[in-house]
Amino acid sequence: MLVVIVGATGNSGTSLIGSLAQEDRVDSVVGVARRKPDIVLPKVTWVAADITVDDLDPIFAGADAVVHLAWLIQPSRDLGFLRAVNVEGTRRVLRAVADARVPNLVYASSVGAYSPGSKQQRVDETWPTEGVSTSFYSRHKAETERMLDSFEADIPQVRVVRLRPGLIFKRESASGQRRLFAGPLLPNYLVRKRLIPFVPDTPRLVFQCVHSYDIGEAYRLALVSDVRGAFNVAAEPPIGPAELGELMGARRVRLSEGAIRSATAASWRAHVQPTPEGWVDLAFESPLMDVSRATAELGWKPQRTSFEALDDLIDGLGSGAGFDTPPLDPGSKGLLRIKELAGGIGSRER
Repeated sequence: MLVVIVGATGNSGTSLIGSLAQEDRVDSVVGVARRKPDIVLPKVTWVAADITVDDLDPIFAGADAVVHLAWLIQPSRDLGFLRAVNVEGTRRVLRAVADARVPNLVYASSVGAYSPGSKQQRVDETWPTEGVSTSFYSRHKAETERMLDSFEADIPQVRVVRLRPGLIFKRESASGQRRLFAGPLLPNYLVRKRLIPFVPDTPRLVFQCVHSYDIGEAYRLALVSDVRGAFNVAAEPPIGPAELGELMGARRVRLSEGAIRSATAASWRAHVQPTPEGWVDLAFESPLMDVSRATAELGWKPQRTSFEALDDLIDGLGSGAGFDTPPLDPGSKGLLRIKELAGGIGSRER
């Protein structure tokens, strides 16, 4: 089996490659990324390609499956560029899958595709995927879900699987995720348990996460299983203020949603950090997911709890951990992050 992974050098892609290294039914992997890494990994041949402009048909030719993971969330101040990659790039991937007659497509959707929902009950895969309107990430994920609906209706011979994971963490993704969400002004040494004095005690700040290695396994199972459709993927338990306080050894301080949103918006507009307030809205509005379909039909069971996933990330943040691919490389440490600062903190790519 030949598998092409689009966006192979990121958080999920590197974990999927690790899982496929142990999968006897997969003989070879083509890892597609805009920036070709130097690292050598089992079964992998790297190809440099930009899904917005390059011809993907020759890359997909002869493939048994394509896994589409490529997605940008920065530069957050250039929504036209982000949409060109996330939405129009996905459209080009789907067109190339059809043109190359690839029989299987696995797509990285997200909990962020879902319409707002309660934190008091779980939703299954039939919950509406209209997104949260104030989040560009959510809007883009919802739009690509509609594209997949049309693709499945027009080309039913392609088996399409959509994974909708919660937040994905691992130690090796720490530097990359710090760049994406916190920016260059956050020193690594401050992100350590017991050094964080408080966490917000905000009732709707409840989220689901999953370890990236377990996501790699979910994608592997989606590739080799005779399944179709959407699958929610997250570990237990959901993490809210009480769980955050326990994990960080920090006291809880009551903060309103409005205060958190306003502080995020002000710091983003001041170019202090790269995350706009739509991400706060997404955190409050996203529903909690029922993952029973993934358990029953994929046979997926996470090997790590949500606590372990988040703890792994926090440990990596404190030590500046990374991996030898461009999106995950640790780069410079401390406050001397010249390339990131030169990028205008969310204005253009690093």
